Amino acid sequence: MIEIPTLETARLRLTALTEHHFDDYAAMLADPESTRWIGDGLPLDRTNAWRSLAMLIGHWQLRGYGMWALELKSTGEFIGRAGLLHPEGWPDVEMGWMLKPIHRHHGYATEAGAAVLAFAWEHLHMQRVISMVRVGNDASDRVATRLGGEHVEDIDFFGSDTHVFAYYPPHREARRAAWA
Repeated sequence: MIEIPTLETARLRLTALTEHHFDDYAAMLADPESTRWIGDGLPLDRTNAWRSLAMLIGHWQLRGYGMWALELKSTGEFIGRAGLLHPEGWPDVEMGWMLKPIHRHHGYATEAGAAVLAFAWEHLHMQRVISMVRVGNDASDRVATRLGGEHVEDIDFFGSDTHVFAYYPPHREARRAAWA
């Protein structure tokens, strides 16, 4: 079994998703506001939430990276998920996030995303990560932009018009300047 690292930010703990998180995770995925922009946009029942959780945990074993549970450091409360995915059929490694509705608009997605990108650059040595954001999800467009994402293209992703934001490691610009 791969050991999933714990990341900490000023306000968040990014920790391995476990069965301990399942009730909160299932409640989040049962909420139409939470699933509106994810997958087919429909809420999940507990059985399919379990499958989702199992897939996210298994992704770590298959790829060596994945999604973390987001917990508030001050209380330990589960507030959502964030991390890296590259399932079959995805165009590239994707950074994604999902927060419970009451925890949106507090900067948590941006804070978690910055930690995820730092992990991608420093520990996985990735050269590019993307975020795919459904057209109309203006809040996630803003998060991707705040994280330094470049809107590089629009695609049809599983039947939905989707913005693709690309992120590159900080050293990319330093290398480019050295080559000029």
